[in-house]
Amino acid sequence: MLERLFRLTENRTSARIEVLAGVTTFLTMAYIIFVQPAVLSGAMFGKPTGMDFGAVTTATCLSAALATALMALYARYPIAQAPGMGENFFFVFSAIPAAAAAGYANSWEVALGAVFISGVLFLLLSLAGLRELIFNAVSPGLKHAIAAGIGLFIAFIGLQNAGLILKDPGTAVKLNTHFGSPDLLVFFFGLLLMAVLHARRVRGSILWGIVGATALAAACKAALPLLPPALAATPEVAQSMLVQRFAFAQGIVAAPPSLAPTFFKMDLTHALSLPMLPLIFVFLFMLVFDAIGTLIGVCTQAGFIRDNQLPRARQAMLSDAVGTVAGAALGTSTVTSFIESAAGVEQGGRTGLTGIVVALLFLLALFFSPLIAMVGSYPPITAPALVIVGAMMIQNVGQIDWQDYSESIPAFLTLVGIPLTYSIADGLALGFISYPIVKFFSGQGARVGWLTYILAALLVAYFVFIRSRMG
Repeated sequence: MLERLFRLTENRTSARIEVLAGVTTFLTMAYIIFVQPAVLSGAMFGKPTGMDFGAVTTATCLSAALATALMALYARYPIAQAPGMGENFFFVFSAIPAAAAAGYANSWEVALGAVFISGVLFLLLSLAGLRELIFNAVSPGLKHAIAAGIGLFIAFIGLQNAGLILKDPGTAVKLNTHFGSPDLLVFFFGLLLMAVLHARRVRGSILWGIVGATALAAACKAALPLLPPALAATPEVAQSMLVQRFAFAQGIVAAPPSLAPTFFKMDLTHALSLPMLPLIFVFLFMLVFDAIGTLIGVCTQAGFIRDNQLPRARQAMLSDAVGTVAGAALGTSTVTSFIESAAGVEQGGRTGLTGIVVALLFLLALFFSPLIAMVGSYPPITAPALVIVGAMMIQNVGQIDWQDYSESIPAFLTLVGIPLTYSIADGLALGFISYPIVKFFSGQGARVGWLTYILAALLVAYFVFIRSRMG
């Protein structure tokens, strides 16, 4: 049956290799199970968004399993899918605040509606064969700058969540020099462990770093009663997140958390309002970039691309689109293909059987929700993962043509704009608006597509007539 369904012999693989590749891919991306609910619920930042942590955990695992299985059975590629890093931060730091600023009390539900609509649009574009229109509307330099800028933003948030970077009224931010703080000890241990394992090409380096940081946090928590009273009373210890927020799990295995708090909670009516339309298009752009970029990267590595064409590309795109639509309905942000799938391909995965293994492991993870909640409630454990992911994403700056200033300056504005405005949407807008203007007045306006000009004009109108009134 497996042979007939996945054509293992034809693809020069075996069930054993595919299973091993699936486990490898899962280990490299399993960190999203801990990070996603912490981000969307606001637990990672100490600022609740209104989304239930447990429900987001279940939505994350179910959407990842569904989308990955669809990719495996329909497109027959060894590419796993899950809620994307970058899109989840855009959801929390741009979409939810935009909905709140527009006066919507149910801001996270409106943001979910925007994700759902972007998925439907991507589905329609994929069916109509027009997805390349959007992809080509953004220059290569801006594409790479977006990825690098989001990487910087994610890493910056990770450093803040760990307590290493603090707010300062004079300089905006400053370094926390209390390196003896238990929070920083846990963070640095997790970060260095991840970095060393990653440098040594160990599979699942980020996941093992999270496991190591969790073990150290648990040991430190258990040792707190043994500390001398004078040391326990110091601000570094008494006011640490370890004391105030970290709590041991009440068990290891439990029934999956209820999906009810987020299931079908999208507010589509308000998501289609004028203030939210730019957010929908940014979600759509990010989904297109991630989907096509990951497909090209992983499929090139696996040798699937022939004569510069990818067989079953339409099926793969549809899997991404359906995954996002289903994910929003379940209660999570944009679902997309994970570049970590390359780890499984490197292990020998060549068919959809790899994806089926990944999907089953995501379903199995649902029964370990107490551990997920324990890890997700203490930011210094997950903060190192954000820094490492940011370090991987920043590599894209090397692909920008820095010698062509009509490309590099808009790219640079995007790159620095995302972290400095603390908004992915605002950073993208800086690049999207400046790019056609610089190109036009440098005599290269004919190289810019009409859709790029329209997008820039819409963003200018949005900021002048809508955003300025929202504050």
